[in-house]
Amino acid sequence: MGGEDEYRSVVFDESFVRAARLQESSARERMTDHAPAVRRRPPLRRGLTRQAVILFVLVLVAFGTAIYMGVRHPYGAQDAQQPVEPLRMTVIPLSPQGTVPGATNAETLFAHSPAAQYEIGAEGIPLPPARSTAHFSDSQVVTALTTAKDYLVRSSLYPEVLDSSAVRPARALLDPGQLDQFDQSFDHPAADGRHAPTGWLVRFDPTRAELADPRIRVQGNLSATETDSATLEVTADHTFVYALRPTGAPAGSQASLFTVRRELTFRFDRDDLRLHQAQLVVSYVQAGPLSCAEDAADHLHPLLAGQTAKAGGPAGTNPFATDSATALCGTLSAAAEPKV
Repeated sequence: MGGEDEYRSVVFDESFVRAARLQESSARERMTDHAPAVRRRPPLRRGLTRQAVILFVLVLVAFGTAIYMGVRHPYGAQDAQQPVEPLRMTVIPLSPQGTVPGATNAETLFAHSPAAQYEIGAEGIPLPPARSTAHFSDSQVVTALTTAKDYLVRSSLYPEVLDSSAVRPARALLDPGQLDQFDQSFDHPAADGRHAPTGWLVRFDPTRAELADPRIRVQGNLSATETDSATLEVTADHTFVYALRPTGAPAGSQASLFTVRRELTFRFDRDDLRLHQAQLVVSYVQAGPLSCAEDAADHLHPLLAGQTAKAGGPAGTNPFATDSATALCGTLSAAAEPKV
């Protein structure tokens, strides 16, 4: 035992033996002629193998690509989300030159007016043929046109919108970036070119007028164009003709026609198309017969059968108030009224 302790310090472990550069040949190998007693061992491979290095590089490349694609907008820098523009609106009352014509039968009024050949309701808002653009497919163009039509129907034809009892049908189609402006318009109406409810939709003073015929006559057109690689624009130009009578009047009461021409411009980015919503950026409205002396920003106050316009012009305009819109009023041509 004492002898073993004497050589304990020079006993080599297995790792030392494997690392040795020289290796003694086996007995069988030494029996071969000219076989050396020892041979040199190939050096041990240290570090990563070539396959491991290649795999590591591939993982790095894939990881870097994933990060790059994750932070980069899929449509490029030019398609970055643009801020939503506020709606710019103009509402022009059209004052009749004489007494508003009327008849007990609304069909008679329509038949003797320029709206005689107009379609009824949504049928008067047909979709044009949709063609793809440089950056938008034909299905995306159809979506933009359909959303614009839906907004026109909800804001011009829904009875609950026309009688001022609801605004949600139209609001639900707007881009979220415009909802604050929309809500402010109805909470605090103003003829400032930004906050007139009648710039957003058609609604009548419920204390004055109601529909005498639910079959509203409509004619107009829609068109879509690409304004840039991230934006589609739809323009709508439609004339709506309503048969009205005094609120609460019996069915046999005289009715009269009221005409609203709406020229609207809608804008769509890819999020709007995906969510079936729109940005309404321009609203130009002409409506009559109305009295220029009455404010048409909050409600339309139609002049009905047998009535004439009140004396006086539109509300005064202050040229020193740079944030106010110019008060406008026009004259309703006799050719626009039914010949009864």
